[in-house]
Amino acid sequence: MRVARRLVVHEVRLLVSLVLWVVRRTRGAGGGRAFGYARGQGAMMAGFAFVCVVETVALSVLLRDWPAVHAVFLFLDVYGVVVVVALHAASVVRPHVLDVEGGVLRIRRYVHVDLRVPLERIASVRRELRMSHERADGELDVEVGSRTTITLALTEPVTHVTFLGRRRDVRVVRFHADDADGLVRALGGARV
Repeated sequence: MRVARRLVVHEVRLLVSLVLWVVRRTRGAGGGRAFGYARGQGAMMAGFAFVCVVETVALSVLLRDWPAVHAVFLFLDVYGVVVVVALHAASVVRPHVLDVEGGVLRIRRYVHVDLRVPLERIASVRRELRMSHERADGELDVEVGSRTTITLALTEPVTHVTFLGRRRDVRVVRFHADDADGLVRALGGARV
């Protein structure tokens, strides 16, 4: 029951992100400085949405003689296209946020990653492009297009809550930002 509730909340957040994207608003930036990460995946998401649309048309043609089956698959296919567009929208409206006054860096991805890293726990920050990532204990890779551009080493672990609610402590966080150099400079200035 708890998993079903998390899935419903996830879908609602995705749809809210789609609405926010249409009205050109961000979510959760507050008084902090926003750093986007969606530019690195825009073409891939557009391509994926296009493939989903082609599949929708193809299934509509193939299933035209079975109206009930056609209706079910048409609903699922259209909803699939909406979810793909909403995932991209969530990346646009939920950027990473550096809140110097609040003393926190929020690292985000879609609607299911929102890691709050207190600035005083950041031991080092560096610009590091990585294209491959192996899972390791105590490390979190928040990839965009299979790459990360910034690596944070922490003095103390922070707790990351996974999509389905599992908790894990991490001491190294790698993530992508479109303006990685600007974020590294901003973090360096905020930690001084």
